[in-house]
Amino acid sequence: MNLLRTFDTGMRGLLGHRLRSILTTLGILFGVAAVICTVGIGTASADSVNSRIAALGTNLLTVSPGSTTSSGVRGGSDSANTLTMDDVSGLADKQDAPDVAAVAPVVSGTASLVSTSSNWSTTVQGSTPGWLTTNARTLSAGVFFTQQQVDKHAQVVVLGVTTASQLGVTVGSQVSISGAPYDVIGVLTSTGSTGFTNNDDLAVVPITTAQDQITGGSPDSVQRILLSATSSATIGSAYLEADQLLLQTHHITNTAAADFTITSASTLATTAASVTTTLTILLASVAAISLLVGGIGVMNIMLVSVTERTQEIGLRKALGATPRDLLRQFLIEAATLSFVGGVLGVGAGLLAGLLVPRLAGIAVTITATPVIISVCVAAGVGLIFGVYPAARAARLAPIAALRAE
Repeated sequence: MNLLRTFDTGMRGLLGHRLRSILTTLGILFGVAAVICTVGIGTASADSVNSRIAALGTNLLTVSPGSTTSSGVRGGSDSANTLTMDDVSGLADKQDAPDVAAVAPVVSGTASLVSTSSNWSTTVQGSTPGWLTTNARTLSAGVFFTQQQVDKHAQVVVLGVTTASQLGVTVGSQVSISGAPYDVIGVLTSTGSTGFTNNDDLAVVPITTAQDQITGGSPDSVQRILLSATSSATIGSAYLEADQLLLQTHHITNTAAADFTITSASTLATTAASVTTTLTILLASVAAISLLVGGIGVMNIMLVSVTERTQEIGLRKALGATPRDLLRQFLIEAATLSFVGGVLGVGAGLLAGLLVPRLAGIAVTITATPVIISVCVAAGVGLIFGVYPAARAARLAPIAALRAE
């Protein structure tokens, strides 16, 4: 029997049990759609994280304090107060750190902001004019505070666009922070959110003012120091300069005992890529289990089909059909069920990629690779799980099959 005739016979067998064939394809359909959708969500999440990190600038370095140790128990990272304004001054010295373009000390805390029409609780950061450069931020309105205003402990504030919107204020308005009046002198340009952090929801004030009225603590202590290299090409040398300078000023000879850490945006990007890739693989693996379940369903249905069609198989063998013809027929049936389910699953996955962002607000990026792999895997699953039923049909003895009721 030629291949075309075998294919026609297989299709007749499937169409003879339409409902069962449709139900069988559903397992493959949902498996393929789940894989495409989960990989799409993972890809979109990775792209979003990478774009937000890139927005920080590839030449950004962050110096964080080390951890405290009490009764032999180490505290978490950043729990120590090991960074000071003297460190800031040293890092800003062009002779000691020529590849550092800008330096910005940062202290932060949460405070309630009150305007004439509303109130809003947000993160308040205290810093210096270098904050704009090191964070690669710009202003959509107004100006940033100057070093003179920092020295005078001026009560001025620059707001993120979300904060300004929630408070209903513009440049020239006045807000109250922790009970003290502040003049709004600028509004930052929107950059969106990074993970669970909204970069547009914050307020920035002079560091001296923040230490006086918001964060408290020693006026010489800072929570972290932001550095900006002169270019992305000099970030390595800027890192080494900052590291050596801090080791010297902190009188540390063993680098393993350093009471500070320096991280770069590229390090964050590498870590984020690793995490998002792992999560995407995890989600896709969980979704792929449904493909396996669908394959088992195909095998189950094909076994039932072999049992129900025993007399048909015996008659075909008696009329000259070879075991190879029967093996090929049942494999075609199994592969067709899986392939059709895979194609329909692609359609469902693409439809989910359009609906999920609109209904759930979750970004989905559909690429060709998971679509092609899913369809190929679906067809492969059908072939693999169809081998045993097909082989069983091919091994049936014609006389025994004809006697079956």
